Order: sequence, then C-alpha cells, then structure tokens
Amino acid sequence: MAMNFNEGEIICIDKPYRMSSFGALAHIRFLISNKLGVKRVKTGHAGTLDPLATGVLILCTGKATKRIDELQAHTKEYTATLQLGATTPSFDKEHTVDHTYPTAHITEELIRETLQKFIGEIQQVPPAYSACKINGHRAYKLMRKGHDVPLKAKTLRVDEIEMTSFDQKTMQLSIRVVCGKGTYIRALARDIGTALGSGAFLTALRRTRVGDIRVENCITLDDFPAWLDQQEIEGVENK
Repeated sequence: MAMNFNEGEIICIDKPYRMSSFGALAHIRFLISNKLGVKRVKTGHAGTLDPLATGVLILCTGKATKRIDELQAHTKEYTATLQLGATTPSFDKEHTVDHTYPTAHITEELIRETLQKFIGEIQQVPPAYSACKINGHRAYKLMRKGHDVPLKAKTLRVDEIEMTSFDQKTMQLSIRVVCGKGTYIRALARDIGTALGSGAFLTALRRTRVGDIRVENCITLDDFPAWLDQQEIEGVENK
C-alpha cells in the first residue's frame, strides 16, 4: 500500500546519541519534504527523548499528528545505567558531578529492596533541566538564566523495575523500567540514589519500547534515506 505523508504516516526511529528529539525530527522532515518536492511536511513527535538518550522515537506526519497525545500515553520501557555515589545538576552526564556520597553500605540486597519501593504510583519532582513549563517558560531555559525553578511533584506510575546488573567496585547499576507517561528516568535515578542513602545520576538511557513498538523494529537515521527510497509513495515516482 502506497504511503501518503500528508494523509498521515507514523514513523518509528531509533534516535542516536547526542541528538535532540527535535533535531531527529527536523532531519527526517527534511528528507521526506525533499522526496515529495515540497517545502515542509507537517511533522511532530510523540514523547521527547533527552539528547543523551537513545531508542524509540515516534514521528507522526500530516493528519497523523492528531494521534500524538494518544501515542504519548502508551506505556514505555527503558534500560538505564546509574552511577551511584554522586549527583549532577541535570541527573545525567550533561553536567559534571556536583556532590559525592558514601557507597560502602550499598549491596545488591539493599538495591533490590529499594527498587521495590518505586513500583506502583509514585510522586516525582521533574528535573529542573527539563522541558516542563513554568508560567509558559521552559524550566531548562530558566535554569540557564540563573532563575530558581520551583517544580511540583507529579503522580506517576511505574509498572516494573528490576536490577539487571550491579558492579560493586565501580558502583554502576543497570536497571530495566516499565512506566507510564511523564516519567523522567533521570529523576528516578536521583530518587533511587537518595533512597539508597547515597546519590545517583544516569550514565546511559535507552528507550526500548513504546506501547507495542520495539526498538529492534525502528529505523536508524543512517538507514532512513535507503528505507525512504524503497517505499511506494503516492504522487512520487520511484527512481
């Protein structure tokens, strides 16, 4: 069946490291617009990924942009690596370490017990370095200007959280998380560190699933031009 990007298509990409979600969207939009011979195809994304995160990013074109809210509400799954014993202002590697904490008391048993406390409905304060809006302004922009950013806790849902590996020498902890809309894994890392009587920040994050869409079925940005060339598109002759 021929694709029609104006009537609406959903494209699932595997966002690369150090690219913003908007940057990935702009790149794909340019390639599609160029293929169609138009100035700009309407495009939006369903759920932002931080620049340092990789994985499932859902893009909607044309009339399919009306489905963004529906797609954003889907359950998400992540794999994450946390560095225990330290924090950064952004709770990831975007900023350098600002505080260090004791870790000698942290064991696998303590981690397993602590992670169980985060299953179900939780209260989470979003990171100040985030796209949350305060009086119409993005929180991260206010932070960069030196303003205080008072963010309120939100009620969120975590369905599953498990330790997948732990290195007691380096204090690196890897986890898998299944959660609902609006969960910041960076903030979860911060809260896990605090609950362990220490600190923590993210060193790696990958979104592996959104609803039924798995990362292994997504298209990389490098492969997208070839994929696009293979598609039958309404009003476009394949070369």
